[in-house]
Formats: sequence, C-alpha cells, structure tokens
Amino acid sequence: MNEDISVPFFKASIGKEEEEAVIRVLRSGWLTTSKETALFEKEFAEKINAPYALAVNSNTSGMILAMEACGVKPGTKVITTPYTFVSTAAAARHLGAEVLFADIEKETYSISPESIRKILSGKDGKNVVAIVPVHIAGNVCNMEEINKIAREYKLKVIEDCAHSFPSETKNGFAGTLGDAGVFSFYATKTITTAEGGMVTTKDKNLAQRMSVMRLHGMDRTVWERYTQEKASWEYDIIENGYKFNLPDVLSAIGRAQLQKADIFDRKRKLHAAKYNNAFKDLDFVILPPDSEGNSWHLYLLRLDLTKLKCTRNEFAKELQNRNIGISMHFIPLFHFTEWKKHNPSFNAQNFPNAELKYQQTISLPLWPDMTEEMTDKVIDAVKEIGEKFHE
Repeated sequence: MNEDISVPFFKASIGKEEEEAVIRVLRSGWLTTSKETALFEKEFAEKINAPYALAVNSNTSGMILAMEACGVKPGTKVITTPYTFVSTAAAARHLGAEVLFADIEKETYSISPESIRKILSGKDGKNVVAIVPVHIAGNVCNMEEINKIAREYKLKVIEDCAHSFPSETKNGFAGTLGDAGVFSFYATKTITTAEGGMVTTKDKNLAQRMSVMRLHGMDRTVWERYTQEKASWEYDIIENGYKFNLPDVLSAIGRAQLQKADIFDRKRKLHAAKYNNAFKDLDFVILPPDSEGNSWHLYLLRLDLTKLKCTRNEFAKELQNRNIGISMHFIPLFHFTEWKKHNPSFNAQNFPNAELKYQQTISLPLWPDMTEEMTDKVIDAVKEIGEKFHE
C-alpha cells in the first residue's frame, strides 16, 4: 500500500464546464435568481420526470417550504427518523411543530414503516400531518408501504432526497414518490452547486404555495419584475414568506453538474462495486444495503464488532492514521443536547436499530474521480486493520 497517497473523504468533480458557466453568468450582469435558475429548474424537473421543481438555497430551506406548504405549523406533528442530519427534524421545529421519531429498519438505515404505524396508532399519533422518510446514502425507503400508511391516515409524505439523486425505481425517481421531494446540492452531494437544493412536487397547489413563500411572499419574482410590462418596482406581498431563492451563479454550476450526473452515477457505482467485491468475504464487515435505485451517495461500511477487539471509533482512527478521510453518517439526533432536553424518552434505548447502526458504521471515501490507487489503498487498509483487531 502506498503510504504517500492521501485519500480525501470527498472531492467535488468540478471542471472547465462549471468554470465557464460561472464566468458566463458573472459577465451577464445578472447574478441573482433569474433565467439561469429557471433553466436549472426546468432541466432538473425533466431529468426526474417531476411536474414542478423549485430551486432553493439549501435542502433545509426546501424542507421548510415543503413542510409549510403541506400544513406543518404550531399544533401539528411530523414523523421522521432520528438517523438523519439534524436539518430534517429542525425544519419542523422552525415551523413550530412537534417531531416524533420512528426507529429505522433492522437490516437497513431506512425509516421503519412498522415503527411509523406504531406511532400513529398510539396516543402520540393525534395531529400528525406529515411523514418525512430519509433516503439515506441513496437507498430509497419503502415508499409503497409509507404511502399506504399516509393514505390510510390522510397524511402528506415529504421525501428527504438529500442523498438520492438520481435514484430511479420502478415507480419513478426519488423526489416524485411522495407529495414533495427535497434535494441537496451541498458540496459533498452527487451533484453540487456549492450550497443549494431543489424541491419537487406533482401538486400544482403545493408548487404555487412554495413559489410564493420562497421569496418574501412576493406575487412576482425579481426576474419577472424586470421582464414584464408592469413596472419593475410594482409588486405585492401576499404572504409572510422567506428568503430561500437560489442565485444564478450557483444555478449555472448546477446546470453544468446536471449534464454530468449520469457519468458521476456510473463512476460511483463502479467504486462501490469494487468495495463490495473486496469486502464480501470478510467476516468482520457487513456490506451496505443496496436497494432498487441506489445512487450510492455514501459507502456505509458496517463493522461486526463481535469479530473485532476494537470499537468503531478505534477502527476509524486507524483509517485516518493512514491518511484516509472518513466520516460518520449519522450521529442519531438522540445523542444531541438540544434534542434530548425536550423529551427524556428520546434516547438510545428506545431506538435500538438506530443506535446499533451508529456504533457500527463508518462512511468510506466514495466520489467519482477517485483513482484505482485510492480505492486500492482504502481496501487494503480495511483488510489490514481488520486483521490487526480480529478476535
């Protein structure tokens, strides 16, 4: 193994196309949200066959817009998973709603439909208005069962698609399987705009509501104000909205990335397949779940700690000592001070599947432009550390 090689956890695949796109916008004289963003929305919607797509400045902003449009407000409740980044649940809290948590499935990292149903049939199930499944690492949740439950209880389904572009199933792409889908274009995602996101929906009323709320509750976008016959300074504020729009400079990057999305997807899957083939016979490793449409945003290396004389953290430190970047997805929300203080029963004991996965899992480097030498180094390191600590 080449000790001189450093393997970052992630490096964005940015080329001349993104550079030229940004320069084009900078020279256009219009930097904020206008026709470039409108084109990005149109092209993204076409890519995943979504009737409506609205670009936003982050997944978090998109989640707030989607939840608000779906009726999340003070006095209501939302069901999601504790095995996610904090923004998923925080969006509901920002709107004044209560968050209820369902454990993940035993064999996957996805929210458990059985756990969702248990909440809805119990004393806490009253006033729930939405379910928010999270497609962790690119694996699509059991949307057929989740939608069935939602129909039964007359609830909205908002997909957290931060990891799941372009995840395509027999029923359509992630982001088109519920009432709304929210994507992330953060720097480490499958495509990036540096910061940003997209909200998709098939519901015209939801799309109209989110469009108005995205920019201060204004009845016209900035671009429309300068391209319509009506005077540019005339507009009305019809709702108490937000400032969640995506500027053209970032949309230009997104459009260039979107053109490469299928190439990125193929490369990620090749790297993941190489990892799987190398690790499949190791008794101290459990391969990541691989469901239909998996976009392989992350490679979740799961350790069988009964076969190792070390903790997950010790194993991770050994990888870092070999100049291999790693991360943890995710620290369950019940480990965070802010979330524990609101509910004493929100603890590891009540979410055994989420806690076990957290104790076992390391995210390995997985990005399109990794070299063979890099993936070989990661594979060799996992094997060597496993041998070192094997029972």
